[in-house]
Amino acid sequence: MKQPAATAVPTALRTAFIIHFWADIVFAVPLLVAPEALLGLLGWQQVDPFTARLVAAALFGVGIESYRARDASADAYRTMLDLKVIWSFTALLGVAVSLMEGAQGRPLGAWLVLVIFAAFHGLWVYWWRRMRAPASSGRAQLAA
Repeated sequence: MKQPAATAVPTALRTAFIIHFWADIVFAVPLLVAPEALLGLLGWQQVDPFTARLVAAALFGVGIESYRARDASADAYRTMLDLKVIWSFTALLGVAVSLMEGAQGRPLGAWLVLVIFAAFHGLWVYWWRRMRAPASSGRAQLAA
């Protein structure tokens, strides 16, 4: 497998990791502390606090590691991007299937979650591709 020649991590990608940390934490804290209240506000008809808190744990894990990795090497970013692409895609798929099945009465909050995961997935796929682009593709200067 060809290794990318670029070793610089763009400032915009580092910033995206920090934004992702805050987005995860903003949802994870109330999901851990008061899942019924948060999901009730988002329109859920029934809440399983056990599962909601597992989701909160995943958000904490991905979000905190995003913050911790903000000053890491390009190789570390590539590894984290692998995780973020997989996590956002499977979350997006799970939410979409649930909405198609009519889960929870298809609340507006679930559509919001779908849009958020779709936006992050698009962002992570963009950076995943860019961080793997060979230097000859005209993207050798990734420090932008």
